[in-house]
Formats: sequence, C-alpha cells, structure tokens
Amino acid sequence: MLPVASWAEVGLPAVTMVTTADGSEEYSVSLQILFIMTALTLLPAALMMMTSFTRIIVVLAILRQAIGLQQTPSNQIMIGMALFLTLFIMTPTLDKVNEVALQPYLNEEMTSVQAVEAASVPVRNFMLAQTREDDIALFVKLAGKTGTIESMDALPFTILMPAFVTSELKTAFQIGFMIFIPFLIVDMVVASVLMAMGMMMLSPVIISLPFKIMLFVMVDGWSMIMGTLAASFGV
Repeated sequence: MLPVASWAEVGLPAVTMVTTADGSEEYSVSLQILFIMTALTLLPAALMMMTSFTRIIVVLAILRQAIGLQQTPSNQIMIGMALFLTLFIMTPTLDKVNEVALQPYLNEEMTSVQAVEAASVPVRNFMLAQTREDDIALFVKLAGKTGTIESMDALPFTILMPAFVTSELKTAFQIGFMIFIPFLIVDMVVASVLMAMGMMMLSPVIISLPFKIMLFVMVDGWSMIMGTLAASFGV
C-alpha cells in the first residue's frame, strides 16, 4: 500500500491559482493546458479574422472566376496556397510574438497572462496597419464607444477584428476588380468577333477560355498575383 500511496501523491494539481507579487493571478499547468486546448478550437476563426488569409483567398477566388475555370485550381489547392502565403506574410509578426511573448514565457520570465498580453501587441499592430480609419470609426460608433477610446492602443479586439475584416474584404475586391478587367476585355472581343461572323449560337466562353489562359500564362500571372498580394501587405 505504501508505493501506491506515494504514487498517488505525485502529479499535477488540477486547479491551483496563485497570486503573484504584482497582483496578477497565475494558474496551474493543468488549467493552462485546458485554456490552450480550448483556444485551439478558435484557431480557424483567428486565422480568418486576424491574418492576411481573408484577402488572399478572396482574390484567388475572384481570379478563378475571372478566368472562367470553375474547379481549377481546386479548392484544396487554393486554400493551401492561401495558407502558405499567409504564413510567409505573417512571419515577421510571428517572429515578434515568439520574441516578446513565447520565449520569455518558456523561460519563466513572465506569467501566462502577461505572455498573452505581450503576444497581442504585434498582432494588433499588424491589424491596425491594414485597417482603414473609416472602418474603425464605423464599428466604434456601432459599439457606442465614441469619445471613450483615447488611442488605437486602447481599441478592444471586439471592435478591431470586424473593422479589420471589413477593410480586408474591401481591399480584396479592389484587387479583384483590377484582375477582372483584362479577362473581361477578352470576353468582349471574342463575343464581338463571333457576332460579326454570325456565329451567335456558339458560346463565347468556349472560345475565350483558351485565350484567357494563354494571356495569363504569357504575362506570368501567378507570380504577379502572389507578388501583388504580398506587396499589398508591405512585405
């Protein structure tokens, strides 16, 4: 019975909360792991609401529609491209989070709460750099906090995130509009030629699709799209 009793005493405390010297509260490892596992369920939403993913995937979807290809590239390929390009664009922000929050937390130089607060600063700076002031003012007004927010640093994430997504959608549609114009011109030219030849029963899409693909390949379209998306974030 003695070995069993001694073994039962070894383990992590389930729920422990310790008040630190500065008045903040530090939770046990078990609770921290529980919080982390819960936060992982919100990871897809954070990926769309707090990174460059939204702008990239919308532009790629508009590009596919402009060319006239319904299933090529497939959704899986487009999401994979968007994820890796998002990782490339967000690397400076993630490096900053690792420097100011993750490494100090792993070295036990700050508490978990302090690490979360420190990690939010680089993410906030990235989102503020991409968000229009008009969108921020709109959601501040909708939240009824006009005149109560002294600076952008005091802007709560509940206001910053919808403003950021709204700005990202607007920018994505602006880029998509510029992408759509050349392909629209090709469609109009092909349709005009077919009408002039009296071939009105032939769908212009069938004829214009090879020309649009050839045009996109000749101008090295994928490199231009990726470069434009990265440059739009200041990378």
